[in-house]
Amino acid sequence: MRIRSQHWGWMSKICFSAANVATLVFVFALIVIGTRPAHAQTLTTLYSFSGAPDGGIPYSGLIRDGAGNLYGTTEIGGLSDVGTVFKIDSYGKETILYSFAGYPDDGVNPFGTLVRDRLGNLYGTTWLGGSSNAGTVFKLEANGSETVLHTFPPFTGDGANPLAGLSRDRYGNLYGTTFWGGQYGYGSVFTLDPSGVETLLHSFGAIPTHGANPYSDLIRDDAGNLYGTTQNSVSSGAGTIFELDTSGQEKLLYSFNGGADGADPIAGLVRDAAGNSYGTTLSGGDATCFCGTVFKLDRNGKETVLYRFTGGTDGASPQAGLTRDPAGNLYGTTAFGGDSVCGCGTVFKIDRRGKETILHRFTGGDDGGYPRSGILRDPAGNLYGTTSNNGINGFGTVYRLSLDKKHITSDDVH
Repeated sequence: MRIRSQHWGWMSKICFSAANVATLVFVFALIVIGTRPAHAQTLTTLYSFSGAPDGGIPYSGLIRDGAGNLYGTTEIGGLSDVGTVFKIDSYGKETILYSFAGYPDDGVNPFGTLVRDRLGNLYGTTWLGGSSNAGTVFKLEANGSETVLHTFPPFTGDGANPLAGLSRDRYGNLYGTTFWGGQYGYGSVFTLDPSGVETLLHSFGAIPTHGANPYSDLIRDDAGNLYGTTQNSVSSGAGTIFELDTSGQEKLLYSFNGGADGADPIAGLVRDAAGNSYGTTLSGGDATCFCGTVFKLDRNGKETVLYRFTGGTDGASPQAGLTRDPAGNLYGTTAFGGDSVCGCGTVFKIDRRGKETILHRFTGGDDGGYPRSGILRDPAGNLYGTTSNNGINGFGTVYRLSLDKKHITSDDVH
């Protein structure tokens, strides 16, 4: 089994220069960078993070409310420099909704995407912090009041160190994963009821050929079954796709071989109406590069690689999941590759035939670099995301990518 660096700090700070770190200017202005790749997409940098006090290094994806406000988290920054929850309005103005206080009373380093209820409350996880410094689940009310709903114990018990965000059912129950911990130490799936009572649904590691170390968030079908990925398995180490029924029984849907079929799926899945699942792998694929894949898994467990990244201008190493439009096109990001000088990542589109179109190549300048998060898509077909580094101050950005008509389906036009 392959175990990697578990704080991922080696990826988050690779592009800092002395000039970046020195330029800690608190930016509230709207910065617009118009780039014109092959099909005239326009990338707008909505916000550039300064590190302190506004936050920095956003790993998480974004969510959007009905008024067009965006919500997310930063790994660092805030009053205690251990992360924030932020809001960006439609004009690019950032508001810090919460600054984490850190160990032992509060969370440290939120990585996962938030989930929001009808009252405007936000829910999420932190990788560290809490009484055991093994992570937390938190609730942030619309008035800015934060509650730690659950603190994880270290390594054993109900799980430890959640990297992913949460999913929420119509009854207010929350579902998530931990990278470590559980009964066997290889991670867990848990649920929290609306009162904050936690239940361990599944512990990974009991069966060596099954999954271990889930990094991804979960999706849920109408019957209440949960679907996700694990980065490793105890025996082969190349990762798995799993289903968990309502009783907590795990079914192995696919085990990656680590070669042409991909390896290290650290992102969650998206499903279509027919029950097919789509996702990415961080590595594997092209025999020369092993720079990751985009894959499809049908209802019978057959995997099809839709695209293998080569590590050049087409991108490399997708760390986030996919977004699917009504026509079946898939959108995502790669953390590396793209621009031949910087290799700071891409935004891409994969059509139903597996053809890739690069929508944006990050330059590592004002437009940011190294996106670790996926894509949020609005009803008009605009794409939103974060970059973990670069931007004006070197601490990452929030961006909007407006597509030309060629990339917007008729279902998007209202």
